[in-house]
Amino acid sequence: MADGVDAKSIVDSCREAFEAGKTRSYEARIQNLHSLRRLLVENKQAFVDAARKDLGKPEFETVNFEIDFCYNEVITYINELHEWMKPEKVGMTAAAIGKHAFIQTEPLGVVLIIGAWNYPIQMVVHPLVGALAAGNTVIVKPSEISEASAKLFEELFPKYLDPSCFRLVNGGVAETTALLEQKFDHIMYTGNGRVARIVYSAAAKHLTPVTLELGGKSPVYIDENCNIDIAVRRTVSAKFYNAGQTCIAPDYIICRHDMTEKVVASIKRALKQFFGKDPKQSGDFGRIVSVRHMKRLLSLLEDQEIAIGGESNEESLYIAPTVLVNVKDMDKVMQEEIFGPILPIFNRDSVDEAIKFINQRDKPLALYAFSSATRVLDRLRNETSSGAFCGNECFVYGGVETLPFGGVGGSGTGCYHGKFTFDTFSHRKACLVDPIYTVSEMARGLLYAPFSERKKALVAWGLKKRLRNKTLWNLLLLAGAVAVVAVVYRICQSTSN
Repeated sequence: MADGVDAKSIVDSCREAFEAGKTRSYEARIQNLHSLRRLLVENKQAFVDAARKDLGKPEFETVNFEIDFCYNEVITYINELHEWMKPEKVGMTAAAIGKHAFIQTEPLGVVLIIGAWNYPIQMVVHPLVGALAAGNTVIVKPSEISEASAKLFEELFPKYLDPSCFRLVNGGVAETTALLEQKFDHIMYTGNGRVARIVYSAAAKHLTPVTLELGGKSPVYIDENCNIDIAVRRTVSAKFYNAGQTCIAPDYIICRHDMTEKVVASIKRALKQFFGKDPKQSGDFGRIVSVRHMKRLLSLLEDQEIAIGGESNEESLYIAPTVLVNVKDMDKVMQEEIFGPILPIFNRDSVDEAIKFINQRDKPLALYAFSSATRVLDRLRNETSSGAFCGNECFVYGGVETLPFGGVGGSGTGCYHGKFTFDTFSHRKACLVDPIYTVSEMARGLLYAPFSERKKALVAWGLKKRLRNKTLWNLLLLAGAVAVVAVVYRICQSTSN
């Protein structure tokens, strides 16, 4: 490994720190959050430069979708952590009468976070915020593909975070494999399904829970009953952020065949508006991460009908925003997640056909639909399954911290963002305390053998739940309200007299 320390030593060191309680207290967690905040603030330009070197990423995207996105998450945690750490009261049942029942969150232990190259800052810091705030020690393995960002993190981590509690391991497949051989208390992986299966298999050997943030082919359904230009602008902007290398980017458009010409014309206008006549000269359009990824993307264009774009330059890792038409379901471009600036238009002539096609494929990370008809949006939301659904919008749901971010089926398991990250890296422990146990012992004795017929009857009567009679309940509430009004009226009458 880069620092000459083997995986076992790193994990053992973090486990010793966790067992010593170095990360458990509220004070320690807040201090670590402030350290992470300073790491982001004091190295903002360095992160912008690293992301540009790795992906040709525009400054706007790096600042807004990575640095400030993570900064806002840190601030949320600093503001809310004290409340989130409090025991959560739960409803009482007959078995808990006289006792205190609550849920207490506790850290899991040593956590492994395996980041992704496409958002090399966000995919390290964002899950780290929740993991350390939950009181864990954390080992982070950034993607070696985004080399500049990974090296920057390797330099900064020990300057801002306690190396005995938080470690960053750089390297490739060998280093990742060595880490996966160790026992962790939770593993979070962001990436593709092939590697996810390897992570899942390694975790299973230790019964380690996992969160898998994958991707898939997220469709955009454009209904004939919608404002096509708005639908296209939102789709195009979401698709071509980071040159299409985003897990929640629209992967393909579904529309009626007779709408294709209008959609293509609208896409041309949107691309010109966003990136000018030549996107290659635009400072707002990124580049492909490597030659290997570029060659994979170009192979998807073979034997396809290109309506827009198609130009490429291997030396500068540039592929123009490209739109394909007359795409068939068995074409290679429809068999795998594109993860690049290629947007196929796939034709289905009714919402029924679109729903059927979507349901025949792996469940996507996101499903986007545009329609002025609420009925159409409701059908797509209710009759399909996806990690997330957006009606008349794309992409921005990922920035809503009160929504869980995660997939379903082939697009992932588990979720994070906001408090969901805190919950992912915490154990919610059920707690029951009887503060009056010497007084409640007589009632508790009903559960001690021997069990007489009288005991059986009393316990069955006391513990058995009953269906709530909503009509009777509403009548009781009404009667109570009438009684209150009557009392108030009498008080008013007596006061006036």
